Amino acid sequence: MRLAMLTPTLLLLLVSAPAALAQQGSAVVVNGKALSPDDLRALRLRMGIPAEAPIPPGKYWYDAVSGLWGNQGGPAMGQLLPGLELGGPLRSDASGSTTGVFINGRQIHLQEVAYLQRIFGYVLPGRYWLNWQGIGGVEGGPPLFNVMAAAAQAGGSGQGYNRRT
Repeated sequence: MRLAMLTPTLLLLLVSAPAALAQQGSAVVVNGKALSPDDLRALRLRMGIPAEAPIPPGKYWYDAVSGLWGNQGGPAMGQLLPGLELGGPLRSDASGSTTGVFINGRQIHLQEVAYLQRIFGYVLPGRYWLNWQGIGGVEGGPPLFNVMAAAAQAGGSGQGYNRRT
């Protein structure tokens, strides 16, 4: 487990939420599916989070290819490990957006498009893939861009796609 994968926001939420919320497995919904207490225990174990640390209740989306996650209807808030079996399948409308820019099947939020425009100069509507390292391309095609490298070159942290929020 790389601690850098956990955003400061997530760490703050994990340690500040009341312990009683950890027992409310149905209060944590990922990609439209409520997580059971067993799912929450497995997630904590896989992420190296202490068993007593609560996961804040809410509705989240999670992209298992890139590891990006966010609140249902919102932009990416951070990055977890990719490949976790969390909730149901990622829906195209998980971020509640109409941007016409899809990454790994999710139509990304306007804030994410604005971020990508800042580092690349422009973003064309279309369907793209993105892996956990920030490398991506057009769906079905070869790698064409590296978000982390572009962010570093544009004066960003270079620590990853939208990890600063």
